[in-house]
Amino acid sequence: MTSTPQGPIRVAIIGGSGKVSRELITLLNARGDQAVAIFRNAARADELAALGAIPRVLDIESASEAELGDVLTGADVVVFSAGAGGGDPARTRAVDYDGAVRAMAAASGASVARFVMVSAMGAGNAPPTEGDMAVYYQAKHDADAALVGTSLDWTILRPGALTDDPATGMVTLGESVSRGSIPRGDVAAVIVAVIDEPKTIGRAWEFASGAQPIADAVHSLL
Repeated sequence: MTSTPQGPIRVAIIGGSGKVSRELITLLNARGDQAVAIFRNAARADELAALGAIPRVLDIESASEAELGDVLTGADVVVFSAGAGGGDPARTRAVDYDGAVRAMAAASGASVARFVMVSAMGAGNAPPTEGDMAVYYQAKHDADAALVGTSLDWTILRPGALTDDPATGMVTLGESVSRGSIPRGDVAAVIVAVIDEPKTIGRAWEFASGAQPIADAVHSLL
């Protein structure tokens, strides 16, 4: 199975060593697509290659737009799934906002129009001004807003709390949904679903585990 009638597609995944990205690599590889995993820790190259990815070691914090553009060239889709993982506020901003904006510019420069942002539930709202997660949500909110302001063919996905539970293939999806959790495998499946459907361009959705099959949930909103 391939994503388009023309054959397999090439998907560049920024943050390619993350758990969601690993699930995405597995799904893409299983159906004959090509996944390019972009990540900073060279020690993970062999394990990502074993999943079926083409490993590209690059640190989103320090890479230039030109360097990032080089690894994006030839891709059909960019998926931004990088994250600092909380903790250091400066690094959170550097990865989740600055890195995302640099990736958008690099994608545009490399003539890769399709861009899927893995954001966070609630990031479309006014971010909190205080608390442990304030910097994180501000960075996600600002990155999403920056993407909307580009000429890229964007889709923004805002999953709920991520779990390592087995994927169910069932979601609740919409512009705004009640807070909940979702297995990382289902997040990856939603990414694939929006890549496959051009009508998801220009859409921003929240989602969590639910009672509707992923494909049906996506098509019900188009």
